Amino acid sequence: MTGGGRRSARSRGKTSTNVNEDEDKDALHKTKPNSKLRRVKTQDHGNALRILNANLKAMLSFGIVATLIIFFLLNHLISPAEDARRPRVVTPFPAPKIMDLPQFQGEHKESLYWGTYRPNVYFGIRARTPRSLIAGLMWIGIKDGRYFVRHVCQDSDGLSTYGWTRHNGRDFGHQLLVDQDMTLATSFLKSKMDGSGYGGDWAVRIDVQSQGWNDEMKKNVQLFFYLADEDGNSLSLGRDILDIHRNSLLASGLRTDIGGWQLHLKSKADLEVHYSGFRTPHIHNLSDLVRETLASQLMRFSRLQLPDIIESSSNILVFQISGRIPLETDIVFVSGTGINSTGEERMSNLAGMSLTNQLKEKRGEFDAKFENCFRLVDKLDSKSITVGKAAIGNMLGSIGYFYGQSKISVPRNSNIKSHDDFLLYWPAELYTAVPSRPVFPRGFLWDEGFHQLLIWRWDLHISLDIVGHWLDLINIDGWIPHEQILGAEALSKVPADFVLQHPSNGNPPTLFLVLLDLVNGIKKNKFTATESNEILSFLGQAFVRLEAWFQWFNTTQSGKYSGSYYWHGRDNATIRELNPQTLSSGLDDYPRASHPTEDERHVDLRCWMVLAADCMDSIGKLINKENKPGKEYGSIVKLLSDFDTLNQMHFDHASGTYFDFGNHTEKVRLTWKEVMVGNNHVNQELVREVLEKPELKLVPHVGYVSLFPFIARIIPPESWILEKQLDLISNQSILWTNYGLRSLAKTSSLYMKYNTEHEAPYWRGPIWMNMNYMILSSLRHYSLENGPYRDKAKAIHDELRHNLIRNVVKNYHQTGFLWEQYDQEKGKGQRSRLFTGWTSLVLLIMAEAYNEM
Repeated sequence: MTGGGRRSARSRGKTSTNVNEDEDKDALHKTKPNSKLRRVKTQDHGNALRILNANLKAMLSFGIVATLIIFFLLNHLISPAEDARRPRVVTPFPAPKIMDLPQFQGEHKESLYWGTYRPNVYFGIRARTPRSLIAGLMWIGIKDGRYFVRHVCQDSDGLSTYGWTRHNGRDFGHQLLVDQDMTLATSFLKSKMDGSGYGGDWAVRIDVQSQGWNDEMKKNVQLFFYLADEDGNSLSLGRDILDIHRNSLLASGLRTDIGGWQLHLKSKADLEVHYSGFRTPHIHNLSDLVRETLASQLMRFSRLQLPDIIESSSNILVFQISGRIPLETDIVFVSGTGINSTGEERMSNLAGMSLTNQLKEKRGEFDAKFENCFRLVDKLDSKSITVGKAAIGNMLGSIGYFYGQSKISVPRNSNIKSHDDFLLYWPAELYTAVPSRPVFPRGFLWDEGFHQLLIWRWDLHISLDIVGHWLDLINIDGWIPHEQILGAEALSKVPADFVLQHPSNGNPPTLFLVLLDLVNGIKKNKFTATESNEILSFLGQAFVRLEAWFQWFNTTQSGKYSGSYYWHGRDNATIRELNPQTLSSGLDDYPRASHPTEDERHVDLRCWMVLAADCMDSIGKLINKENKPGKEYGSIVKLLSDFDTLNQMHFDHASGTYFDFGNHTEKVRLTWKEVMVGNNHVNQELVREVLEKPELKLVPHVGYVSLFPFIARIIPPESWILEKQLDLISNQSILWTNYGLRSLAKTSSLYMKYNTEHEAPYWRGPIWMNMNYMILSSLRHYSLENGPYRDKAKAIHDELRHNLIRNVVKNYHQTGFLWEQYDQEKGKGQRSRLFTGWTSLVLLIMAEAYNEM
């Protein structure tokens, strides 16, 4: 599979399986009560580069031409020896990092140090540092009379629901998990007091309830709370660990970042505590270590408990906390302990009634901020508001911190010599929201722009921090790997076939959506003076990177004709796919030209380029109003949004809609044929059969792609073509349903067609929230523009908004989840559940808070 689309591993629904996992599970189930970033410069060129870096802001006043000249000089300040060691594709962009700005240092950086930054597990804590002390929770669930260890989020666990009901992104979160008859509530609170180490202290409250009162097995709970040091530092065990009521200390240790630290367990319940200590660098396999240890204990002693043994110099400590349900316990982490501070007072402040009161106060603060941000009380009922809170809570609670190196495919026709089929990107960190904790707990570039439309409205500084991390991943050519699989935990969730990132392929540049929102927000005085200054400082530092990113798209993805673009990465030699996928577009199996060639013109990419150029033009004018740099970007906007040229390239007068252009035939099908495998073996395989020679023409498939000129607001409000777009949107035989707009028209020849034997339709009919949000935004825009169709646009907007909200709210209360997509026939949520990535845009739809273009 080539490329850069969202689908990649998503389309397969696979996760990696650890070695010996099944064997360990069987043993457990049989018993009934489971580099430092290197600057791209040499010593010889250091002074010259420093001078150029110091004047990056000044160069904005020269306009694009001067900027690109200096960009060229920066690119070539690499010695031949350095160039030989580091191929361009894995060379960082030679400019000051955005995350080095003062606004991201000091109090801001420390305030975000600890957090629930491990979205792949049901509950996990780590610091924003490459080699962190990490914590997490496991428990034993019971299903069909068998034990299962719960730790890593996975749909196969069958939890009825889980997710953050509230989370403020900084120092508080509350999560509810329902596993069969057992309900676990986990609350997280962070505190900074006198004597605290860097980043402060934190506490976790675990509250367990059960409905299985008549089943003796279900009256007890086995929790496992652990600490692991990624740096390999030894962890010390508390002295009286088996008598927790006399001494609450579980563990202690020392780190250079936070000083001395202690972990305490406080509870009024009658608890039994056991432990194990391990020495291993493979922390991402911690579930296996616990499972293997429990299985061994069961086989040897018929006891479901850890053995109270620690290995020498253990860097992982796991504590088994057993008790009768209902059970409530507090786990407290205090830092900065030592000779002058034992942390006793701070520990007491984060447990018992004091913690209860603080959590109650934080819940009230969250609810008040939610209403202040989104103003839903007078618009919607309480059920809808509950879903809105879960949407923002899960979005913020699913923010992760990752560190590692992406694997990049070796570019074709390059002279790069590598023993493997990949190159390693430079070691990098990424602070990012994720689409789905159980299926996609990592960063996706085009998803992130949609995430930030929600997050900046809640916490501007978190949003800028996230966007800055992404833009710091730009390489010297202006390319960003679209899927970030950084570190062992992230890698463990991705099948090997989908790990490599391809430097020829892009992804929709949706970060421009949020940047344009911020620019327009400054113009409309939506921010305080301090916030506006911070945004301006951010944009000033980011501008040269954004220019490189824009130029990468404008050169590598351009088509044969001026103003035309096409997504690279399609497979023109496939014999398996009904229609070769366009993964880099993010719309994966949406129908494009049947035979990929360089003659293609993709209307959605042209519109993304209009957005990007418009944003660059607006940023340039904002950060240097007097000299008005960026007028060249204005020319690009004018060229790409020229209505007549757009229509000549993409408009079909017969159907009144916009299409891609390419080498295409509709007469393609999948047919079972005998295929020779090896010398004498024949397989029956489903292969592609072309029944007609393709020709260059418009590709006649109506769907989301067809609406991009409408989404980009290129169509004049008085044009008859606008009325045709409104008719397409509202036609029940084409795109309209009672649950939202289909991704592909019912009239399309590929509507709901499998692309291969096993690849079910993805963007060929189901309803997606991100595109419905963009379409709603433009419907609102046209409803406010003077023109003959404003009333029609408003009526369609109001009904579509109502349908989307009603369906998402209904599904959430029936299933406990927001979903990746929704079935267009019955509105049922499907594919990945707990998909609180761009599906969370339903909250902005509720608030009628739309992106501006």
